[in-house]
This record gives sequence, C-alpha cells and structure tokens, in this order.
Amino acid sequence: MTLYYSLVFLLLVFEMVVFMGLIVPLPYAVKRKLFAFISESPLIAKLQYGLKITFIFILILFIDSVNRVYRVQLEMAAYSKDTTGVGAAALGTERMEVQARKFYSQRNMYLCGFTLFLSLILNRTYIMILDVLRLEDRVKLLEGDKKAGGKDAARVAEAGSVGEIGRLRKELEAKDRDIETLKKQTEGLQREYHNLGDKVSGSDSAPKKDR
Repeated sequence: MTLYYSLVFLLLVFEMVVFMGLIVPLPYAVKRKLFAFISESPLIAKLQYGLKITFIFILILFIDSVNRVYRVQLEMAAYSKDTTGVGAAALGTERMEVQARKFYSQRNMYLCGFTLFLSLILNRTYIMILDVLRLEDRVKLLEGDKKAGGKDAARVAEAGSVGEIGRLRKELEAKDRDIETLKKQTEGLQREYHNLGDKVSGSDSAPKKDR
C-alpha cells in the first residue's frame, strides 16, 4: 500500500473512532459541554477546514481508483477471449498480474469510498446530535428549568416557558380584576353624578316656585 493510501486508511480509522465517540451515551451536562467546546473551539474549526481539503484529495483518489477498476475490467475481458492457442500459458501469467492489479484497484476504491461515505455520516450525525441537544434545552426550558441552556435558551425562556406562561396568565387575571373594579367605580361615579345633577336641578327650580 502506497503512502497516501496508508494515510487514507489512518483517516478511516480516525473517523471510526470519532463516530464511536459520538454515539457513546454520556450524561446530558457532559455531552452539552463537549459539543459546545467542539462548536466554539478555533482549533477544531481549523481541523475541520483541513479535513475538508483532505476529503477533496480523497475524492480525486476515489475517481482515479474507479477509473483503474474499469480499465482492469476491460483488460480481463480481453484476456478471457485469448485463453486458447499456443500462448495460453503466457496469457495465464499476464492474467494473474491483471487480477492482482484488479484486486489492488478495488481495494483502493473501497477504501476511498468508505472514507468519504463515513465522513458524510459523521457530519450528519454531528448535526443531528446538536439538534437533539437544542431540543432538550428547549424542553427543559418549557418545563421551567431556567438553568438549562445558554444565551439561546434564555431567549426561549422569555418566549415560551411554562412558568412564564403561568405568570402571564396571573397578570392577565389581575388586569381583568382591575378592569372590573374600574367599571364598578365608573358606574358608581355615574350614579353619583346623576344624583348630584338631579339635586342641582331641584335646588334651582325651588326658588322659582316661591316667587
């Protein structure tokens, strides 16, 4: 195995280890701190950028290995037609060499293909775990746990926590009671105003009768 394919194999092993680390069950607090560090660390960001460039080269190797497998298949088809005649033994030796090249080409194709495929799985798994953590934060906040989450969680708490909704309902009921009290006071003031108006009109009409 050449050096660059050995590096691809090491990268494949590294991806397998990372994938196992992602799916290992951990406590919520530990997992949240771990993924917060991965998301915010500049070192991890540089590593991810380097891996993206590396995967581009692996994609080129994968395309080259597919091309080699296709050419070896054509050679195998040509040798299968020329197995009779005087040079059958020589053709048999050459065919073994072609089969060996076919084996190595297929091995390289599978190695690069699985490495690229696992990189896609890792990326999707990482995104799904982040989504699950956000949803768990939101659920905890809706249940009234103000300590869950960070800055984003604080915004969610202001908008939709059960404790916040209960407090708003109590304030609304208090406002309704205040409005009812104001209505009663207004009606009382209106009655008093009408009574006062009747008294004033009665006192104004009394001297006219005396005259």
